[in-house]
Amino acid sequence: MQSFRTEIENPVVEKDIIELEKKIRLFKEGKVDEERFRSLRLARGVYGQRQEGVQMVRIKLPYGKVTGVQLLRICDVSDEYSRGRLHITTRQDIQIHYVSLDRTPELWAELEKSDVTIREACGNTVRNVTASPEAGIDPNEPFDVTPYAHATFQFFLRNPICQEMGRKFKMSFSSSDSDTALSYIHDLGFIPKIKDGKKGFKVMLGGGLGSQPRHADVMYEFLPADQIIPVIESVLRIFDRHGERAKRLKARMKFLIKDIGLESFLQLIEEEKLALSTHLYPISESDFEFDRSVVESISVPKVDLKDVEGYEKWRNSNVFQQKQEGLFSIGIKVKLGDFYTDKARKLAHLIKKYAADELRLTLRQDILIRHVKADLLPLFYLELKELGFVDLGYNSTADITACPGTDTCNLGIASSTGIADVLEDVLNKEYPQYINNHDVAIKISGCMNACGQHNMAHIGFQGMSIRTKDKLVAPALQILLGGGVLGNGDGRFADKVIKIPSKRGPQALRFILDDYQENKINGESFLAYYDRQEQKYFYDFLKPLSDTDNLTEDDFVDWGHDKRYVQEVGVGECAGVVIDLVATLLFESEEKIEKAQLSFNDSKWADSIYQSYTSLINTAKALLTAENKKTNTQAGIINQFDEVFVSPGKIPLNLSFHDLVYQIKINEPTEAFAKSFLADAQAFYKKADAFRRLELANADK
Repeated sequence: MQSFRTEIENPVVEKDIIELEKKIRLFKEGKVDEERFRSLRLARGVYGQRQEGVQMVRIKLPYGKVTGVQLLRICDVSDEYSRGRLHITTRQDIQIHYVSLDRTPELWAELEKSDVTIREACGNTVRNVTASPEAGIDPNEPFDVTPYAHATFQFFLRNPICQEMGRKFKMSFSSSDSDTALSYIHDLGFIPKIKDGKKGFKVMLGGGLGSQPRHADVMYEFLPADQIIPVIESVLRIFDRHGERAKRLKARMKFLIKDIGLESFLQLIEEEKLALSTHLYPISESDFEFDRSVVESISVPKVDLKDVEGYEKWRNSNVFQQKQEGLFSIGIKVKLGDFYTDKARKLAHLIKKYAADELRLTLRQDILIRHVKADLLPLFYLELKELGFVDLGYNSTADITACPGTDTCNLGIASSTGIADVLEDVLNKEYPQYINNHDVAIKISGCMNACGQHNMAHIGFQGMSIRTKDKLVAPALQILLGGGVLGNGDGRFADKVIKIPSKRGPQALRFILDDYQENKINGESFLAYYDRQEQKYFYDFLKPLSDTDNLTEDDFVDWGHDKRYVQEVGVGECAGVVIDLVATLLFESEEKIEKAQLSFNDSKWADSIYQSYTSLINTAKALLTAENKKTNTQAGIINQFDEVFVSPGKIPLNLSFHDLVYQIKINEPTEAFAKSFLADAQAFYKKADAFRRLELANADK
């Protein structure tokens, strides 16, 4: 592979991209451990997919905002490095697939020309900060949360405190109490509030989906807006130090909160305050103020609107009044979140010319065009109709959410996109009343990890497998019922009802919707109907569909496939925790010390201090690993190192390792402390390295 150089103007970004190219080259030459390379690759948005030899690249788009220029750049990249397909995720990212690993640095450099990144889109990092797609135009919002979501993204991108956490960390900002950004399933969720004329947020902590969903706790009923960045920093520091690292399935924030309790966690937050890089962080809204003159100056061309009936149906279904009088947003229902560059290019030119050059990708895998004048709506209808973007039912029951499943994901057990496609056809043809129904959501995941958010849906499906008495294996779906968003940070998780062969999924949906139609009382909601009937009622009437004694050959072929089903589950890369070699850990400690020195030279005291801290932890972890000791958490490493090395006198220190490391908690991030702490990290590394060399020398005798 030829050496790669970039012409990116930002030296920080350029260094990132060149480092990725260097590590790829060293990995190809066998000079970088595979597991450590995977960690670096994931943190740069490069994710292994089900097919050998190619990668999925996740493009990080904070709160789903995309300009016309950025969308065109993404199209160029997809056409050049991928296959021209764009996939919108439930975290408002765009994913492209079948990318050669060798070309990822070049791809990244191209994206950065339009201020688009892949940095920290995957891995044990702060993932894409999501927000309600209607933020800034929502008639019910107390204020626009966009500046706060953006500031959060900017502050924590490349921040030393969240580069190598035990697992990924997810945050969301809802525009109103409707909580359309789903705060209750996030590690941190923010809902805007105004108290005594002051802007702030209700803060939710420790939520999550996956195989063990947990409802977030209320951390603060009201937190002033200028304190959200310091609070997030505190939470990340505590999660980094106390979060599980060895047991991947227990490494999320929700398990830490469950283990130590909210009160103890908040106490740790208090103890961390002195060490924070900032105690107040005012966030300016000026760069996000909408300039109406841009839209008002757009001329309105004459159009020949012949399909008046179709236009009116579309307007009633997919067009929404903004809080800005006379302006509208347009929802585009994107089937399964997949669209292609030929249409995306035309869409980009359309919003550049006739809107405010902005769209938002949604958590339902759709597109929301913003700031359209009423007089331009007929034009948009005709242009979008030509692109196939006027299907009714934006954000409705018929707008099914689904992850990629077995199409590309290593963890997929059964097809999610295939069954979603079929269920949407069932709804459109047999249940047209649900095309504009916004009270029932259907979501599908290809496995238990819930990337399709199936376990918070009113009606959810999870990809599984099922065995017959003859030990034959068929694709299956677990049906879940009774989840949903209640608002203001409250929500429900769906109950697992029954597992059925996948090919019976459409019939199961028919049974559920028909029973709801026949047995709901006085127009009650789906959730009220479900609660009244209770779980066993649904199990009983769906049970005939679970019978595996009467399977046909077709039942052994999954949706969207033409060959017999074979269960193939690979190793997931959703920030998997790996076991590190001692030498690799010590090498990384050197790198962290070098980064701490560079940060110090740039007068970034807080960054330098945290990098020195991570070097101390990493060095201690290396020696404990050599002794086959558990290194599940940073806090555990600190305590164990004293027991194993300091107290017995194996490595003499002037004070305990505990006191050495926890200087970070009792000192403000000043130049003097940054300098002394860096010196401590350097001295500790030299002692540890000397000890390790002596141990190896004695072992060779």
